[in-house]
Amino acid sequence: MSRLIAALSLAVIAGLALLYWSGADRVLEAWALDGQRDAQGAMARGLRALQAGEPAALAGFLAVCFGYGVFHAVGPGHGKLLIGGYGAARSVGALRLSAVAVVSSLAQGATAVALVGAGLWLWQLGRAQMTDLADRWLAPLSFGAIALIGLWLVARGARALWRLRAAPAHTHDHDHDHACGHAHGPDPAALARATGWRDIAVLVGAVAIRPCTGALFVLILTAQMGIFAVGVAGTLAMAMGTAAVTVAVALAAVTLRRGALAGLSDSAVLARAQPALEIAVGALVAVLATELALAAL
Repeated sequence: MSRLIAALSLAVIAGLALLYWSGADRVLEAWALDGQRDAQGAMARGLRALQAGEPAALAGFLAVCFGYGVFHAVGPGHGKLLIGGYGAARSVGALRLSAVAVVSSLAQGATAVALVGAGLWLWQLGRAQMTDLADRWLAPLSFGAIALIGLWLVARGARALWRLRAAPAHTHDHDHDHACGHAHGPDPAALARATGWRDIAVLVGAVAIRPCTGALFVLILTAQMGIFAVGVAGTLAMAMGTAAVTVAVALAAVTLRRGALAGLSDSAVLARAQPALEIAVGALVAVLATELALAAL
């Protein structure tokens, strides 16, 4: 059964790679961008309904903001690339990675609130200037940070492989707290330390650097209308819409990783397969993030 799960997981991974390299993902990207444009128009109408005092206008506005967040996450976003790549590369629990996905989305929304607040009331920037700052400077910076994280995964995987190669052989007469000649599975406590608060902070920071353009649109518009608190609430709704997609990506990545390695449990191959997978996924994340950073320039 474990071999079947591993084969299916590898088939899914191969299918995702084919989807990207064939260009079929760009059809999905175009659909998501169309959805974002439609949602922006609906948000503007919702704000006008709020100004007019129409009943249930706030609930409708927040629902549209949530939908915008979903479209934003489905499109060419950096959050799902980083969260999915990390979940495929590292042994991390599904609950923990899902929590990272939610916190990252919320932090991205907080960045938008901070940028608009500082831009309007401290730097006296207009909407076009703040959007330009996010698109021309913060987007490449965020993708560049993700590319560095990909290289970090490559380096960490390579270091783990080197340690395995350099570990001296031992016989079974020795204490199993030391490395044996045949490799055992990694110690769960060591894995927990490897995916601790430092890693979480790096992941959240890389996603949060670049605020959502839709959030900037809503925050600037509501600030001009004198209802900035509504814009903050809409940004929170967008963040939760984005989180809904990135959590799904996190769960899929963890499941695919476990499935791909399922047939290797308690085998000598597992100790080498895990860092090798980390190197492969890290390299893929670095390449894709570099492409997106260059496209954003």
